[in-house]
Amino acid sequence: MNRSTRYAIPVGRALLTLIFVFSGIGKIFSWEQTAHFMASKGMPWVPFFLLGAIALETIGGLCILVGYKARFGALTLIVFIIPATIIFHDFWNVEGMERQTQMIMFMKNLAILGGLLLILGYGAGPLSIDDGLAGGKNRYRSDV
Repeated sequence: MNRSTRYAIPVGRALLTLIFVFSGIGKIFSWEQTAHFMASKGMPWVPFFLLGAIALETIGGLCILVGYKARFGALTLIVFIIPATIIFHDFWNVEGMERQTQMIMFMKNLAILGGLLLILGYGAGPLSIDDGLAGGKNRYRSDV
């Protein structure tokens, strides 16, 4: 494995997941504001879904970040990001500049979803706990 690959993959994992880790932790400290925003979007059972969002974002993000059970982490974030994208970035329901802003956010989430699907398919890669536990044998195999 070349040097750039060895370091690019863990840096990519970190960049991909920091948005989730910070967002999940941020929701804890802004519970009321986040709950109000969720309610304004018509979500039922706000406390339940807010707690679920915090758990999925934080646990999934940390799993990928450190590369431990990274595929599980990717799956949890996929479960989070698909409905969150549809509910909170519904550009088709707004007009003007808000439509453009929400479309950009929607497309950003699709790009993140692509990264998560790569983690789901290929695993954490080098410099991860998963790779260390496998003895460095499973870096690029998609059937593990």
